Amino acid sequence: MVGKRKAPEDAEISGEVIGIDLGTTFSCVAVARKGRAVEIIANDQGNRTTPSYVAFSPAAAGSERLIGEAAKNQATLNPRGTIFDVKRLIGKKFDDPEVQRDLKYLPYPVVERVEVNGEMKTFTPEEISAMVLGRMKETAELYLGKQVTNAVVTVPAYFNDSQRRATKDAGVIAGLNVLRIINEPTAGALAYGVNQDPNTKRNIVVYDLGGGTFDVSVLEIEDGIFQVLATGGDTHLGGGDFDQRVVDYFIDVIKKRYDKDVSEEPKALGKLRRECERAKRVLSSQMQTRVEVDSLIQGIDFSEPLTRAKFEELNSDLFERTMEVVNSTLKDAKVENKEQIDEIVLVGGSTRIPKVREMLKKMFDGKEPSRGINPDEAVAYGAAILGANLTTDRPGVGRAILFDVTPLSLGIGTLGDLMSVVVPRNTPIPTKKSRGRYVTISDQQTSQALHRLQGT
Repeated sequence: MVGKRKAPEDAEISGEVIGIDLGTTFSCVAVARKGRAVEIIANDQGNRTTPSYVAFSPAAAGSERLIGEAAKNQATLNPRGTIFDVKRLIGKKFDDPEVQRDLKYLPYPVVERVEVNGEMKTFTPEEISAMVLGRMKETAELYLGKQVTNAVVTVPAYFNDSQRRATKDAGVIAGLNVLRIINEPTAGALAYGVNQDPNTKRNIVVYDLGGGTFDVSVLEIEDGIFQVLATGGDTHLGGGDFDQRVVDYFIDVIKKRYDKDVSEEPKALGKLRRECERAKRVLSSQMQTRVEVDSLIQGIDFSEPLTRAKFEELNSDLFERTMEVVNSTLKDAKVENKEQIDEIVLVGGSTRIPKVREMLKKMFDGKEPSRGINPDEAVAYGAAILGANLTTDRPGVGRAILFDVTPLSLGIGTLGDLMSVVVPRNTPIPTKKSRGRYVTISDQQTSQALHRLQGT
């Protein structure tokens, strides 16, 4: 059980506990103050979300580090010194196949170091994430007018233990006391369910499609108790992948038309990527737009139409992948009839894509996905609710008791580099499991090292 169960360190928590959604592309911070509803805290630019960007630039006027909007705004001029999408790297080894795949698209050097004022420096993903968390902390402190230490930080439901620990380490580096690491779709469910009729039992699906990660959770909500029945996801699927498909398409168009390879020019690639991201957003409300970049490469002004139909075609297999995860998660939750689902809750900015809503509506036999919560802010909102429930001040934001599941199977390594599963994925936690009897590898063996493993 996560949430109301009191650990010893929770007993003396008082004052505000901020909720932070540490996103791949954008981050958000919220707080529940005593006697008030949850408040999403705007940054110094007046925006309620902050780009998860960090930049090191000689033009930083006395400070070599930029965070948020300032970092993102200069990214096209400083591609090697601007760091983003770190959430996809945190808690992973350099030789991880997904990390190696990402290296093809990241303009900054990932292996050893980043250039800062002509010098090469090394930063871990945890340190970069800590800088973003630190900015969220500062944003909350400016709003509240006092120092803030305690926080609830969210992660994708499909993050493994290494990624969760790395995220908590980033919080410690940022000067935060991370009381809980909560799954993003669970936080979204809290945001949706905390103000619903407590006497009505509801089964909901939380479809969480953000900038870089995708999660699905099936929950049962009744009388302030949030029971996760099953969760699934893909930590390498999100809006950034949709953008990349469009970028790759236009790279091919430019190569055929002008015999120029934009992929070999970091500044040109950054300009094109930013324009493709803008076009994707426009296509959420319009059927067609133009991708236009002045002086893209060697003085060439590029302008080309992009239709919603073409965008959907380029990403059709990615959209289908999300639906496959929804189906498998429903199966794990033992939902035999989709009529058992009362609500589909959308979380994450990429759920604004019309094709996503259309496919979900079709999957659930015409049921419209809920539009009752802001998909950009729901995760931070839910994290703030959980934070409020951990304090002794008891701000009036509703009671929330969470029962979660383990998203990945747990087991031990056996001969032949195999994994013997002891705790299957989607087992309610806390739990205690045992499995049969294991034997040693050789005769007269008196000890054996056990390797604890985590996997799908």
